[in-house]
Amino acid sequence: MSETDSFIEEVTEAVRQDKLFAAFKKWGWIGGVVILAIVGGTGWNAWQKEKAQTEARAFGDKLMAAVADKDPGAALAKIDAEGGSRQAVRDLMQGDAALEAGNPEEAVKFYDAVGAQAGVPRSLSELAQLKAVIAAGHTMEPAKRDAVLVKLATPGAPYRLLAMEQQAAVKLAADDSDGAIEIAKQILADAGLTPGLQQRATELIVALGGEVPTEPGQAAPAPQE
Repeated sequence: MSETDSFIEEVTEAVRQDKLFAAFKKWGWIGGVVILAIVGGTGWNAWQKEKAQTEARAFGDKLMAAVADKDPGAALAKIDAEGGSRQAVRDLMQGDAALEAGNPEEAVKFYDAVGAQAGVPRSLSELAQLKAVIAAGHTMEPAKRDAVLVKLATPGAPYRLLAMEQQAAVKLAADDSDGAIEIAKQILADAGLTPGLQQRATELIVALGGEVPTEPGQAAPAPQE
């Protein structure tokens, strides 16, 4: 490269730098605003998350304190849940308190309110419906009870196996031992089986004189006295 070419290249680079510096002087404040917006947005999101967590902990503490009160139902009623999932949780606990106090009819009212509440997560809504069936027992209209249990026992439902257990109990109450055994076997064959459900389903089958299904390579559970 000749001295002339080298000189021209240096001048060109200097012009580029001057233009860049001039542009930065003119528009650089935009970059600052963008940076401030990013930092400010991140800080706002972090504050919002911390605020939500703090409020959730405070709400949980109130619920636990109410449950420990000598009159849990009255204490829970004083908690302002402001709708949504928090109200659903509070009402579920009020239903449990009413049931514990020997008032299943009042408990069912709370459970039904949660089950009908709009915008509540499926896990809470269907839990309330299941609790309503259990609390109402034989007083619930059979057609309504069966319809609720069929819906709750569909594949993928969060409380499918617990609903099936209630279906087996309904069969047993109707002196349909074969039907109860069949449902219990279906529970034992489900991939979501828990130890508690396995024990109860096995005990039901044994008590009704049925044969407990054995998985390949496993011995059949011994009948319990």
